[in-house]
Amino acid sequence: MKPFKLPDGFLMGSATAATQIEGGDSNNNWFAWCESGKIKDGTSCIRANDHWNKYKEDTKLLKDLGHKVYRMGLEWSRIEPENGRFDDSVMSRYRDELILLIRSGIRPLVTLHHFSHPLWLCDVGEFESEKSIGYFERYVRYVVENIGDIVSEYITINEPNVYVTNGYFTGEWPPGKKDLSQAIKVYKNMALCHIAAYKAIHEIRARMGWDKAADIACTTEAHAASACVTSRTMVGVANHLRIFDPYSKNPLDIIAARVMDWLFQGAIIKSMTTGRLRFPIGFGAPLGKGRFFDFIGINYYSRSAVRFKGFKNDVMPGTPRNDLDWEIYPEGLYMLCKDFYKKYRAPIWITENGTCDSKDAFRAKYIYDHLYEISRLCEEGIPVERYYHWTLMDNFEWVEGESARFGLVHVDFETQQRTVRKSGRFFSEMCSSNSVSEEMIEKYL
Repeated sequence: MKPFKLPDGFLMGSATAATQIEGGDSNNNWFAWCESGKIKDGTSCIRANDHWNKYKEDTKLLKDLGHKVYRMGLEWSRIEPENGRFDDSVMSRYRDELILLIRSGIRPLVTLHHFSHPLWLCDVGEFESEKSIGYFERYVRYVVENIGDIVSEYITINEPNVYVTNGYFTGEWPPGKKDLSQAIKVYKNMALCHIAAYKAIHEIRARMGWDKAADIACTTEAHAASACVTSRTMVGVANHLRIFDPYSKNPLDIIAARVMDWLFQGAIIKSMTTGRLRFPIGFGAPLGKGRFFDFIGINYYSRSAVRFKGFKNDVMPGTPRNDLDWEIYPEGLYMLCKDFYKKYRAPIWITENGTCDSKDAFRAKYIYDHLYEISRLCEEGIPVERYYHWTLMDNFEWVEGESARFGLVHVDFETQQRTVRKSGRFFSEMCSSNSVSEEMIEKYL
């Protein structure tokens, strides 16, 4: 290991999702999934981290750890509990949290859909229905009209490919279907939802005079509020990207890896960014003319070794793995960033990157290895601007429940006690210095 430095303007922080940390909401599709007994450890998102009530404590934690940016989600089911009825008090609560973040010198990136939505949307067909496009745009407009003066940066949809794969191919996530035709409909409608939201966010902030050319980071409490107001509008998707390599040199495995790459990430990302439908979503039909992204959002965790037999993902033999048996492959982040920058020519934000490590045995090294790859990219002129670690603190990790530990901060879910891990202290020092020194290597690695 050797020291390295990131550019002075590079911003680091962490990411969370509303359903995974807030607790207390029984009006969304994931609570219903928990109630049906589909969570591996039997826990429920109804508890989670009680962040809805502890947001002040958690914001102080972010500030104390020196995080400069923070990706947070909004719970659609709280904001619009019934079809067409918005709860202003909930929006006011979110606004209070955002203002506290800004005053703490932390720049917010707001996620509008992160796998969860209201039960009433389930009743009208979810994203299988074209009506979802209008419903989503209506929700987005309400949100931006209420916080667009203080928030300039948005993720419309988190990992649409994961949502579709787990909800419509494997059936392991809500709505629990295995239906290719419905999956294609959902892909198309989610792309249209993103495009409608992208246009709406830009239109509202421009019309209200909130969209400015300057891009000033919220680095000090004194200037934080004005900095966020005067920043230009930035909207994108958090894309789950993986390296798909053939399991062997067998030509069939090689073909299968290429097909898997296109099906899982190539086609949907193309449609969301350029408005062009590609197979299997469509055959070149336009969803809308334009360029519907201001940054490339990349969620990166692992590599898949693809076998033709059974058309399944595996793990390369003899490779390091985390608690969920995912391969740890930092070089993949370097390769994906280079590839997607070449394709789309936009700033890159690493909107998620982290690992499941209940003993905190290898998380610090994981962070070092992945940020080292980012330092290489920056040296080569690839504009990687941000890094959001997944995640700030242990949370409700979807079907894994509370057992999968991704946090820089340990959470005792029985007492809701937060305790900063050694890896969290390492990352905190990185946030402060934008570098890794010899002393940090000796101390943490």
